[in-house]
Amino acid sequence: MKKVNAIGIDLAKSIFHIYGVDKHGNCLFKHKAKRHNLLEILARYESKTVFLESCGSSHYWAREINKIGHAVKLIAPQFVKPYLKSNKNDYLDAEAIAEAGTRGGMRFVSVKQPWHQDMQMFHRIRDRLIKNRTALCNEIRGFLLEYGIEVARGREKLVKELPAILDRDDGFLTPIANAEISELYEELKILNQRIEDSDKKIELQSNTNEDCVRIKKLRGIGPVVSTAIVAAAPNPSAFKNGRDFAAWMGLVPKQHSSGGKQNLLGISKRGDPYLRKQLIHGCRSTVYRSHEDGDAIQKWVNQLKQRRGSNKATVALANKNARMIWALLTKKEDFKFVA
Repeated sequence: MKKVNAIGIDLAKSIFHIYGVDKHGNCLFKHKAKRHNLLEILARYESKTVFLESCGSSHYWAREINKIGHAVKLIAPQFVKPYLKSNKNDYLDAEAIAEAGTRGGMRFVSVKQPWHQDMQMFHRIRDRLIKNRTALCNEIRGFLLEYGIEVARGREKLVKELPAILDRDDGFLTPIANAEISELYEELKILNQRIEDSDKKIELQSNTNEDCVRIKKLRGIGPVVSTAIVAAAPNPSAFKNGRDFAAWMGLVPKQHSSGGKQNLLGISKRGDPYLRKQLIHGCRSTVYRSHEDGDAIQKWVNQLKQRRGSNKATVALANKNARMIWALLTKKEDFKFVA
């Protein structure tokens, strides 16, 4: 009997499709499993490498399959798609996952533990609340303009001026408009409080995690950025070097080279947009506050800002920070400032 070399699983909500291959990639078995007996079917086989597509619930199943002795590797969906043959169905998806996983040079996604998922949940909820708050502020401004009332730009100014606007008795707002905008104002206060609570939770986690404390010593890295990076990259040693880590965040130039001639474009913007956005926002505050008489990094930032402008200096600092973060997390060392 041929020996099973690898197993590919197409995950779903309740029905899973399993595809086993030998060392030549030939199919040895196919199984359809329900949620409750997936682990029972996998336990029949000796410890093998199991490949899953990185998707909803994949990190949970990776941890569970690891417990029964299999080595689990997650593959990003964009790396599985090229191996899908002919039409699409569940067994062909499982076959594509198995084939992609056995290819040399394939890149895999690190399996997240519950703490990493908790932190990412904090960030997703906080990001949604901020988007809702921005939309609500814009909605209130739009309603007020319809009644001839203009409010200065900025959320803080809107929150500061709204009580006085609602108390005005000059007839600009009708009773119905006043009542509706008052309800929107109460909703805005609730959103502000929820975002503050999220910030406190994230800050608490950043103060208790060793890796977060370590990378927060870098300029432009605070509780939000540190927890987002540590949660998104639970195993930074999976990257060969700091440049690969920065490339994973989309902070290196995109290439369009041919004929031996190198042509570099703007940053690739690959990877997690939220992670890249938070890192760049943090670096922007550092660039705006850089001084000529600071340490080596501040001098470098200031010189770059004068030559290339603030925006390019910000992205360059984000790239440098990403490389330093990789070094600090892999070597477990603290950052040392150089004058």
